[in-house]
Order: sequence, then structure tokens, then C-alpha cells
Amino acid sequence: MPDHSQYTASIRYDKRLYRHDIEGSIAHVRMLAKQSVISQQDADLIVDGLVKVRQEIDAETFPWDSGLEDLHMNIESRLTQLIGPVAGRIHTGRSRNDQIALDMRLYTKEVIGQTIEGLRGVQRSLVGLSERYPEVVMPGYTHTQRAQPVLFAHHMLAYFQMFQRDVSRFKDCHGRTDVMPLGSGALAGVAYPLDREFVAQELGFKEISANSMDAVSDRDFVVEYLAAAALCMTHLSRLAEEVVLWSSQEFGFISLSEEFTTGSSIMPQKRNPDYAELARGKTGRVYGHLLALLTVLKGLPLTYNRDLQEDKEGFFDTVDTLLPTLAVFRDMLAGLTLHQNLVTSLAGESQALATELADYLVGKGIPFREAHGAVRELCQYAEAQGKELSGLGLEEYRRFSSHFDEGVYGIDAKSAVAARDLPGGTAPGRVAEALAQAKQLLEAEADGL
Repeated sequence: MPDHSQYTASIRYDKRLYRHDIEGSIAHVRMLAKQSVISQQDADLIVDGLVKVRQEIDAETFPWDSGLEDLHMNIESRLTQLIGPVAGRIHTGRSRNDQIALDMRLYTKEVIGQTIEGLRGVQRSLVGLSERYPEVVMPGYTHTQRAQPVLFAHHMLAYFQMFQRDVSRFKDCHGRTDVMPLGSGALAGVAYPLDREFVAQELGFKEISANSMDAVSDRDFVVEYLAAAALCMTHLSRLAEEVVLWSSQEFGFISLSEEFTTGSSIMPQKRNPDYAELARGKTGRVYGHLLALLTVLKGLPLTYNRDLQEDKEGFFDTVDTLLPTLAVFRDMLAGLTLHQNLVTSLAGESQALATELADYLVGKGIPFREAHGAVRELCQYAEAQGKELSGLGLEEYRRFSSHFDEGVYGIDAKSAVAARDLPGGTAPGRVAEALAQAKQLLEAEADGL
């Protein structure tokens, strides 16, 4: 018969939790000694042994044994080798069910902090771009067609707001992850006089779990991280799509540093935006991990079921996808060059000022719907004549409304953005305010969650 034992083994991937597992075990053992469940002498011996185990894993000299199935058994086995039978006291008042729940929460809290810092890095790069090109006007788009002029900085700060919502979601996730489950046992609690509050304080948890059955089977916090990560990757993918489009010859809005482009294997003239394309592609795998865990959880009765072992690989891969993607965007955006003259010249072309003309007529007392219809016909005429609106004579304008006068020639891309002088608008003063607020936000939240 073939050996099927590796089918249930998790050591291949759960070993990344070793620091969290050892940290939790040390806090647990110290609590056991405090409560006189084990002697202080035994606790000190166990803690010293666990520190040695951690040092071995850090140094990559630890003798991992796949036959021991998981991280917990590997650590306890090695601890026994180092300090003898007293190592067996480490599991007093604890189950692997609440132990792994603790490890996952400690790990998730840590990566949430790293994720938020990664998002802050991207936001800082967006602010940097906005400061470098504060009043450059570019075409704004709807339906991938030129619509109205906007400031480039306004466009960049739109992504700042997206990522700020991501930060908020990860913070929310942290709040619900910050619950200490140890002491729940296998499912019903334990029969020892444990001080759960002490362990929570030792490990930096805000509160302890309220129900032992829920605590060992809850993976909502992992789902929440995956959901927040999926939406964050959505935002990164949207930005990646614009980077791909804008760096193409057809747009030519930006150039990327060579670090974030690659050459073609056959066409020597090409520089491909591979990093942005890969980020766009990797978004799908994060979506998949979210759906996979939801599918695992949807059919599980209380409490712990071995299916929950499947909470890790997709979660870890999501972390290993999202964090590097954030680092790439931070640096790729910081090295981006905007072709100012081109985007500014395009901002006033292709009838992008049509809305300004309608507003101009409204200012003359014309109802907006009437003004809208007159300008629509004017645009159709200009297109049929092969002319830009700015190239039409006053007599041509007046064919469509007698209210046009010489003032129509004062309408340009800069006046168009300046007119959007409302909170949240693209007027230079409003964008400057938004930029200042973004910088203040980054400074205020620089020290943590």
C-alpha cells in the first residue's frame, strides 16, 4: 500500500507560523506557572527550550520532520529532545484547535499591519506624483472616451481615496481579529484555572473570545482579510490598466522606468509594462482564494473540522501576492514620468470642452437641456467638417445659438478645470486642498493602525 500520510500533513506551509506558535506557547506556559498549574521551574525550562527552538528555526538548522504532520508537533517533538519529558507539560489546558486559532490570529494581525504600511507606501507615491505635476491638465475619461479636462493630480488622488478605503477595511478586519481564543480547548473550554486575560495581555490582544465553540471554528477574520485584499487588488488592477494604456504608443501619456518594463524577445523596439500586467493578472488568484475559503466554511457544522486546514495556503498566497504588488506599485509610481505637453494639448481636443460650451450658454440664460441640444448639434457639425471646436468661426457657432459671442474663445482646458470649484472638484485650489489633506492624513497615521 502506498503511504498516504502526507495527504493530511500541513507542515509544508504552516511552518511559517512558527514565531506566532512559539510566542503563544511561551505566554501560555507563563500563565500556567502563574496559576500554579505547573511549577515555575518547569515553566522556565520550557520557555528556555522554546527560545532555543525559535533560534534553530531562525538559523534554518531546525530538523523539520514531515512525518510529524504539523508545526505544533514538530516544535513539541524538538522541545522534548532538548529538555526531556517536562516538555509534555506545554500542552496542559490547551488543544491544537485553540492553538492554531491563536496562531492564525497573531499572524493575521501582523500581516494587516504590513498591508496597511504597503498601502501607505502606494499613497505616498500618489501624493508625490500629485506634487510633481500639481496643475497639469489632462483628459478625463468616461467609457474610455475623452470627456472633460481634469487635473492629473486630481486623477492620482482618486486612487488615493480608493486605497484609503482599503486601509479602513483592513483596520476593521484588525479589530475583529484582535480577539484571543486560547483557553477554548478543543471546543468546550478547559478544566484548569487558566487566566485568559493574562495571556491576552501578554500577546497584545484587546479582548478574549466570548464562546469557546465559536472561537475554535471562527475563520471570519481570514475571510475578511481575503475580501479586503480582493478589493484592494481590484483597485491596483484598475490602476495597472491605466498604466498599461497610458504607457502605450497610442496614448503616450507616461513613461515607466526600465526597472518596471521588459523587452520583447523578437521586437527590439518594444518595452512592455509587464509589472502592471502581472498585477492585473494576479488579481484573479486573490479572488479565487476568497471564494475557496467561503466554500470551505459554508458547509461546516460546529465546531472544528479538518476542512479548516484549508484556510492557510490560499491565505498565505494572498499575502505573498498583495504585499509585493503594493511594493511594486509604490516604486513604479515613484519613477513614473508624465508627458505634460502631450496630455495638456489633448485636454482641450476632441470636443472635450463641449460641456463648457453648454454651461456657457446656460450662463446666457438658456435652459440646460436646450443648451445641451445646441452644443450636441454643434459638435456633430464640427465633426462633419473635420474641425476642432476651437477652429470654428463665430458665425458657425451662431448657427446653433444666437447667444454665442466672442467670449466663447476664452473657453479652454484651464478655464474648464478652474470652473469646477466645489469640494471634491478638479479646480486647482480644491485639488491643492485635497493634496494637503492627504499629506496630513499620512502624517497623522504614520505611527501605526
